Amino acid sequence: MRGKQAPKRKILSDPKYSSQVVAKFINYVMERGKKSTAQKIVYEAFNVLEEKTKTPALDIFNEALKNISPLLEVKSKRVGGANYQVPIQVRAERRQQLAFRWILSAARSKKGKPMAEKLANELLSASKNEGDAVKKKQDVQRMAEANRAFAHFAR
Repeated sequence: MRGKQAPKRKILSDPKYSSQVVAKFINYVMERGKKSTAQKIVYEAFNVLEEKTKTPALDIFNEALKNISPLLEVKSKRVGGANYQVPIQVRAERRQQLAFRWILSAARSKKGKPMAEKLANELLSASKNEGDAVKKKQDVQRMAEANRAFAHFAR
């Protein structure tokens, strides 16, 4: 790499729950710079969660993130003319990124409901260890487990 690495920016916590994780999630939901729309979607989804379960939405959100975050993933590595899928441990920051990405892609793939409702349903099913995002995590983990023989190529 040339030059210096860009410094990490501190994200301000969100106004309603004063949580940096929720603020980061809002940034992931955001499209075309429309942060207020993203906040409305996330907060509405949290309201739907609280109505359905009668428990704090932040607890459900954290439980869903914990269930979706992968511990291992595979990385392609070229060794002697052959490509190997090498299992590597996932850093905490990337774990969070993947969890956010998988929740949103699962929610966006559903049709026929407002985004807030789709997001709430996906978070609820993820907190119960089911749904598309959890399935994606299990696929990634299974792939890493299957390629455990190539772990010695990791550095």
